[in-house]
Amino acid sequence: MKKSKLVTGLILLSILLVLSAGVGISIGSSPIPLSHSIGYLLHQVPLLDSFFAPTWTDTEATIIARIRLPRVLLGILVGASLSLAGAAFQGVLRNPLADPYILGVSAGASVGAALTITLGTSFAMWSGYSIPVASFMGAMLSIAAVFWIGRSERRLKTETLILAGVVVNAFFGAILIFIQSMAPDSKSQQILLWLMGSLGLRSWEHGMIVLPFFVLGFAVIWAFSRELNTLTMGEKGAASLGVQVERAKWVLLVSGSLLTAVAVSSAGIIGFVGLVIPHIIRLWISSDYRLLIPFSTLAGGTFLVLCDAVARSVMPPLELSIGVVTAAVGAPFFAWQLQRSRRGMS
Repeated sequence: MKKSKLVTGLILLSILLVLSAGVGISIGSSPIPLSHSIGYLLHQVPLLDSFFAPTWTDTEATIIARIRLPRVLLGILVGASLSLAGAAFQGVLRNPLADPYILGVSAGASVGAALTITLGTSFAMWSGYSIPVASFMGAMLSIAAVFWIGRSERRLKTETLILAGVVVNAFFGAILIFIQSMAPDSKSQQILLWLMGSLGLRSWEHGMIVLPFFVLGFAVIWAFSRELNTLTMGEKGAASLGVQVERAKWVLLVSGSLLTAVAVSSAGIIGFVGLVIPHIIRLWISSDYRLLIPFSTLAGGTFLVLCDAVARSVMPPLELSIGVVTAAVGAPFFAWQLQRSRRGMS
């Protein structure tokens, strides 16, 4: 691919990320001019602060710093994490329709969150983050179950992993339905809202929970970009080129699952991001994972922040769940890709 196209794509995605962040900050019960939002963001960047004199009021600065900016940054981190995990899963499973939830991560996280909401359980060290902690623990339990079921003679077979994910999803889904049926109406409604995903009522601390996992996950998956490229030729082809296939699969699947688990634990169930974004980047930029990984990360954060802005602006003052918006975009895309795959097989 031409270097000029890569540079153009990187600049375009960076600009879109800043614009989406500005839009996300501007929209709300107290609208803020887009020029003020973007100016405030760029004013925080070292060496750029002298070029953007404050035009915003003290009230706007307070709203941005305490309410809007933490929400936008969490949206960027969650969207980037889900997209990055989706790219890793699609590479390991060699399936363009693979999604971060294919291994049952969301199901386990849902059960952990539902139990905490219903029982009112809290953790002494993280009393304000009981739902994220519980959903993270549930996600890790589901990952362990999938790996235990899918392991065969110390190997992770792709087909077995997918089937194991279906089994674990069904099992935890049944538990979730039982919990909802037994919960009081108020708690059941709260569970439903969490399942549809939201970035509302989030603080800086929620972003700080996601950030270290995102940085670690990005570093690991980026380090395995060569292995992901060789896996596209099949496991035997990758092994013939010196790739330790089983080790690569374990590391990538665990890293992607951890990214998904921490994203779900902080923002609830948000589907289709990990399916749509890596596939679009693959079609637009390149299928080379050295490029696909960073471009998908940027695009995933941009996409989720824009979806959150749409969720807040469609029916004001009501706020749609962000999962509804991502599903409205992702479901038609999934159907189109499925038809495209079927035509390619015929």
